[in-house]
Amino acid sequence: MEFLGMDFSCALGSLSAGKFPEKDCLLPLISKLLGYCIVAASTTVKVPQILKILKHGSVRGLSITAFELEVVGYTIALAYCLHQGLPFSAYGELAFLLIQALILIAIIYYYSQPVGTKAWIRALIYCALAPTVLAGQIDPVLFEALYASQHAIFFFARVPQIWENYSNKSTGQLSFLTCFMNFGGSMVRVFTSIQEKAPTSVVMGSMLGIIMNGTLLGQIILYQKPQAKKEKKEE
Repeated sequence: MEFLGMDFSCALGSLSAGKFPEKDCLLPLISKLLGYCIVAASTTVKVPQILKILKHGSVRGLSITAFELEVVGYTIALAYCLHQGLPFSAYGELAFLLIQALILIAIIYYYSQPVGTKAWIRALIYCALAPTVLAGQIDPVLFEALYASQHAIFFFARVPQIWENYSNKSTGQLSFLTCFMNFGGSMVRVFTSIQEKAPTSVVMGSMLGIIMNGTLLGQIILYQKPQAKKEKKEE
């Protein structure tokens, strides 16, 4: 019995015989299920952040550079996984994250008026190059180099926001729920990537995500409570 690339026959056979499925039978199935859970959750992971900005009409405390680099990183990662022929459950969330990240950066630009000429130039360069990268119409060696660099891109995408939070001793409009989902997704993705025998670079990228998203999550917990107290005093 197979559904969406998941083979249930081994597990069902063991259970029908009154036995608990063996590790070699159970782990790949769990990996697939978790992978699809991540993909499903990714369809809304950035929605809390988008709604928080729209609700307050403000991008206070958010780093534009961080979100721009995030878009670039998602684009490279998605293109690489597509052309490596990995199963959808191993990378599907990247497609939904990229769409939401593009919407998010558009909203941030809108509430950051005036954005400035440099920001528009960066946006135009991205729009010109992204289709070529996603179509895989670049040299394979360059593709590998780009994918290797996307770990650094994601690292530096988080650094400006982490520094902004540290400098302000506040996380501003940063969404706890979005950061929590990113952190949890990175943890699960390490397991699924190992089970799907994804390249080591993919696993390392997920581990880096745990560290960076965990740092942002810790800052939200550390800085939001004092900020809430200050606002009560001002009222």
